[in-house]
Parts: sequence; C-alpha cells; structure tokens
Amino acid sequence: MKRKTRLLRPTISEEAAINRGIATDSDTRELETADFKRMQPLREILKRRGRPKSATHKIPVTLRLDAQIVDFFRTSGHGWQTRMNDALAGYVGRMRRTKAGRKAVDLPDG
Repeated sequence: MKRKTRLLRPTISEEAAINRGIATDSDTRELETADFKRMQPLREILKRRGRPKSATHKIPVTLRLDAQIVDFFRTSGHGWQTRMNDALAGYVGRMRRTKAGRKAVDLPDG
C-alpha cells in the first residue's frame, strides 16, 4: 500500500524566524516582476542541452571485427569510432574512384 507524504507547514513562530533569517541575509532578495519575466520553464532550458543535431545521420549497426582492428582504434583514444568511420569512408571513396571507370557503382553518399 502506498503512503501519502504529508507536507508539514511551519508554525507561525517558525515562519517568522525563517523570514527574519531571509531579511538579514545579504545574498537573498525578493524577486521582482522583471525577474519573473526572464524566467523560463525548465523543459525549455533542457531542450537546448546536449549535442547539436547532425546534418548527416548515422545508422547504428552490430558488426563483428577482428580483435586487433578494434584494439588498434580503441587504443587511439577518445573518438575511435569516428576515426573508424573515417577510415571506412576513405575506403568507400577509393573504391568509387577505381570502379567508376569500369561500371557505375551504386553506393550511398557518406
């Protein structure tokens, strides 16, 4: 059975003590109309976080590779998957150029 959490409000004397503490704190002030106008909902702020959307979309795949190939790229540090993608893109570009003279090659741009 789920219990409801009860909100315990401060007593009048506790509320007065809290307000006195707020009044004596130099870092605290009452918010003004201008402050409220500048505020934004949290969901609007969170929409702008994270990585910007890419113009080219990548497709997640499951791929079985030799351990030495994966180790080579992983030991090169952060961004190893991007470097692996660049190496594959270079291979595709070379293959397109070499096969272009022989016959049309239907490979996706990338």
